Amino acid sequence: MKLGFLTGIMGDLPLKEKIEWAHKIGFETLEVSCWPKSNTRDYSGSDIDVENLTEEKAKELKSILVKNKMEIATLAYYDNNLDQNLDLRIKYNNHLLSVIDAASLLGVKNVGTFIGRDFSLTIEENFDKMVKVFKPILEYAKTKDVRIIIENCSMPGWHKDGWAGTISYSPELWDEMFKRLPYDNFGLNFDPSHLIWLGIDYIQALKNFKNKIFTVHAKDTEIFEDKKDYYSILGKQLGRKDSWDLGFWRHRMPGKGDINWKKFIETLKEIDYKDEIIIEHEDLEYQDSIGKVKEGLEIGYNYLRDLI
Repeated sequence: MKLGFLTGIMGDLPLKEKIEWAHKIGFETLEVSCWPKSNTRDYSGSDIDVENLTEEKAKELKSILVKNKMEIATLAYYDNNLDQNLDLRIKYNNHLLSVIDAASLLGVKNVGTFIGRDFSLTIEENFDKMVKVFKPILEYAKTKDVRIIIENCSMPGWHKDGWAGTISYSPELWDEMFKRLPYDNFGLNFDPSHLIWLGIDYIQALKNFKNKIFTVHAKDTEIFEDKKDYYSILGKQLGRKDSWDLGFWRHRMPGKGDINWKKFIETLKEIDYKDEIIIEHEDLEYQDSIGKVKEGLEIGYNYLRDLI
């Protein structure tokens, strides 16, 4: 298992500098943020301009990676691919196709995204829409030898009342997702940090979906039980400071929350998982500056490396 991190957290630093720093710390791989230059997503990044990536630019990037003994495991573009606004949905879907093209050009095996959700439709109707939207995307990715991986974040910040903003956040929904779209190049970017606050046994889920886990996100979650008792599992409803403020949990660096990482890594070994573990840094304690961001990533790296 190789350790990496999602690059968007390091802001506007040139990708070359991010690669060089990652190699210096000991990371072996990366998940590279590939949102459009102009976007409104939090924790996004535009480290590769996929719309304008040429063979020459791809060759230059691959040379930098080889020089630093680094790889790219995944190109990241997590957006709402089922958006009820047709113009936005087409824009998101088309950019996802461009990310797939870039992955093919760079020899990157994974493209990470969300299914998303159309809030004007029922969950069942959303699955119907998912098939219409994702079937051609998966078919196209297959021709490019690229896998589509879905992170299991529920995206409560996409809903004004904090309800799930995707239809791919639980084992029940994964079963439906893979039943509807039984493609070999379609799997999970498994992130336990979302499952734990939803009350899902992330260890059992890891075992149950071992054949569909294409990569792993390493992000921790700290749960405040007293606050959960007050707000309920549905989260804070009044006076939320932002759309993500559910009141009883926060994301942390691996080792600083409630995930049992020792058992998690042991289970990965048990199911014979040999791919990447990507740190997704969303710990507010380590985000005030690029120095703090790097400090957080180093903490996560050292903690996980000892367990691996």
